[in-house]
Amino acid sequence: MGRSEAPGTALPASVAPHAVSRLRTERLARSAKPFLARGGPKGARCAGCRLVPSHCMCALRPEVPTRAGMCLLMADIEPLKPSNTGWLIADVVADTFAFGWARTEVHPGLLALLADPQWQPYVVFPGEFVAPERVVTEVAPPNGKRPLFVLLDATWPEARKMFRKSPYLDHLPVLSLQPEQLSRYHLRRSTRMDHFCTSEVGALCLELAGEPHAAHTLEAYLDVFTDHYLQAKHQLPVDGSDAVHQRLMDLRSAR
Repeated sequence: MGRSEAPGTALPASVAPHAVSRLRTERLARSAKPFLARGGPKGARCAGCRLVPSHCMCALRPEVPTRAGMCLLMADIEPLKPSNTGWLIADVVADTFAFGWARTEVHPGLLALLADPQWQPYVVFPGEFVAPERVVTEVAPPNGKRPLFVLLDATWPEARKMFRKSPYLDHLPVLSLQPEQLSRYHLRRSTRMDHFCTSEVGALCLELAGEPHAAHTLEAYLDVFTDHYLQAKHQLPVDGSDAVHQRLMDLRSAR
């Protein structure tokens, strides 16, 4: 059995639970003992943004209409981690779906989603680990289908295992990203600089799908989240008027 998370505050009335929030609730329900984020217990966290109440950013949550959808296939405890950035994708992109990954079973809802004729799923994974005939670098869904990006939300070793041991993904094209910039995310740094956090991957996918406003909003939202998270960690106040917050505000007002 897994571990439950330390108690948090109630979900703010203005923030509806999304797919990752619901998956987190399901994961907590089957846990045996408290899950403690790195650093030990820090008191209550906001259920809407997972930050301590003094640094809550629920009022800044953007939602941008997109034609693209996101499918997060999440390793066991990812929904419980306060630093998980798949949560941010679900905040921004309304058509975000989230499923827990297990080697021995597959959620029937995931299989139904992948077979839904309105979607063209793309598994997002480095092309160097995939047979060349499966690899694509552009997003061009056939027959007017909507792109659905399947993101493996996990550490890099976990993601590689998930990719290898998920045969229901084997028939899908693999979108290999070719980013020009290095990752700016510094909450849970990979040992490889070219490994992006889940939210950054989502933004790159939206850009490829021809949705730059949504991509830039997600990028800006990640920057704000990172700022709030680190300020809370160091017990420092947030400057809501700085350049990071202003960029997100400008993008929200440009909808």
